[in-house]
Amino acid sequence: METNCNNDQEKFEFQQIFSKKVVKLKSLYIHAFIYAIGLIIYILKEFYGVSLNFFPIQYLNSVVMVIWTSVFLVSVIDLFASYKIFDEEWEERKMKSLLDKKVKKQKWE
Repeated sequence: METNCNNDQEKFEFQQIFSKKVVKLKSLYIHAFIYAIGLIIYILKEFYGVSLNFFPIQYLNSVVMVIWTSVFLVSVIDLFASYKIFDEEWEERKMKSLLDKKVKKQKWE
């Protein structure tokens, strides 16, 4: 009975981790979509002379785009580098070690 409970807990922990990954990936896709729209507006404004002088687009300039591009690239690198470095096997090993520590602690209590 105890192993069944541990398997349920382990499945729940894995679901938590994967749901966090899905949320991060979804937020990255939303950020990419908004960034693409901002980039298109910036190009229209700066290189084609389209007058878009209303709030907040009037403040879209080169400095803002450099900062925004840097933040976007760092978030992409962070997300996908963490996927490569901390893959599913690493997560499984880590979760099992954490659960083992928790079970050992509970046995002593």
